[in-house]
Parts: sequence; structure tokens; C-alpha cells
Amino acid sequence: MRSSNPVFSRRGFSRDNGGYAGFDAQYAQAGTATNPYATNPYAIDPNTGMPAAPARGTTMTIDDVVSRTAMTLGTLIVTATLAWLALPVDPANLGKSYAIGAGAALVAFVLAMVQSFKRKPSPALILAYAAFEGFFLGVISAATSYYLSPGVVIQAVLGTMCVFAAVLVAYKMRWIRVTRRFTGFVMAAALGFVLLMVANSLFMLFGGGDGLGFRSGPLGIVFGIVGVVLGACFLAMDFKQVEDGVTYGAPREESWLAAFGLTMTLVWIYLELLRLFQILSGDD
Repeated sequence: MRSSNPVFSRRGFSRDNGGYAGFDAQYAQAGTATNPYATNPYAIDPNTGMPAAPARGTTMTIDDVVSRTAMTLGTLIVTATLAWLALPVDPANLGKSYAIGAGAALVAFVLAMVQSFKRKPSPALILAYAAFEGFFLGVISAATSYYLSPGVVIQAVLGTMCVFAAVLVAYKMRWIRVTRRFTGFVMAAALGFVLLMVANSLFMLFGGGDGLGFRSGPLGIVFGIVGVVLGACFLAMDFKQVEDGVTYGAPREESWLAAFGLTMTLVWIYLELLRLFQILSGDD
């Protein structure tokens, strides 16, 4: 069972023709001594703790992950800001802006699927995904700010940052341990969550109103909290994937996959918090 994001499509670190072994959730079991990159000629030698062969600059580092993630999130933030400023969301133009935002979301989804099925990460695809996803988030955020209050968007951004920081600290302190059982439970729960949200959306589309009520009222609050918790669990899985990639010598290009996964997870958390705060604001 591979580590994955809420879209259920992102694979783990890949095995390419050069012999780099891919990350699989079976190696996330506590206490395992198996090196998932054992066939990597630059893997860490467990006896010496040093690379088995000189390969400076060829393996993934934390700095690589940080820089690629900063580039991906930076692209998303820039396009979200442009969409916020360029597309009006007043009542006369809201429909048109929503249509453009929905088109951007569809393109972002297609690009994410294409990258997910590629054997190797493509920086161009990942940055393009971030650009279109950011455009969609800009429209949604602007509409939320216009019809509710600017504080809702600010709360969602700060909440996303707090969740990221909290999960990172919990993971580093080993309060969260990403095992095979943990991964299987999170994947099953997320699949059920997504299926319920799809069903709710279909009932809203064809039946009108709030659908099954999973995104409004007290039940909406419960599902919003569940969505945030699932996002936090996926963050922990992302951190585990990055940690193993760095420890066992994943190829440097795989840092783009880490950035891709972290970006998707943070988008998930932001949207869930935005919906949650929107419901809470409406109950005031």
C-alpha cells in the first residue's frame, strides 16, 4: 500500500530504469530495518552510515524538498492573488468568475492525474498544477471574503499553517508514527469521506438544497473537522515519505514529488478549514 494524498492518485517515490527502489508503505512499519532504496547505488550504507558511493548532489536532501515546495506553493499563492484581484465576485459577475475558477480547477485536476501516472516527476507539470489550483483558490477565497467576511479567509490560512506546524512537531517528537496500519486506516477513511462528499454534491446538484447535509449545519461542522484531521494524517504520511527518501538516498528529482504531495495536502486542509469556518460564521 503506497503513501498517497487525498486525491488517491499520487504514488510514492518511484522506481526508474536506473534501479532506484520506490517507497512503499510496508517500509513505514515501526522498527523495520529494510532499506527501500537498497538497489540505489548511492544508498546509505547501514554499517558506516555513509553513502555507498560518492554521489554528491545526486540524492534528495531536506533543502531540496524545502526549495521545491517553496517554488510550488509560491506559484500557487501568486496565481491565487492574481485571481483574487482580477476576477470580480460581485453579484453581477460571480457566475462568470465561478465558471473560470471551475475551469482552472478542472485543468489542475487533469494535470495532477497526468503527473500521478508519470514514472518520473515533471517540474513543469507540477508548477502548472500549482498555478491553476491557485487560480481556483483565489476565486473561491475572494467569493468567501465578499459574501462572508475577510476574517474567514485569514482564519483558514492561519489554521492551515498551524495544522502544518503542529503535525510537523508531533511527527518529529514521534507522537505520530506512520505505520502500515496507520496508512491503511487513513486511506480507507479518506476514501469513505470522499465518496460521501461526492454523493452529497450529486444530491445538491439534482435535488437542490444542502444535499445530504454533510456540508452545512452541525453535521457539516463534524465533517469539516474530520476533513481537517484526515489532512493532518496525510501530512504525517508526507513527512514520513520525505524522511525515508532523504535517509535512504532517493534521487534528487524526487524532491519535486514531495513538493507536489505537500502542496496537494495543504490545499486539502485549507479548503476544509475554509468550509468549516464558513459554517461556523453562518451559525453566529
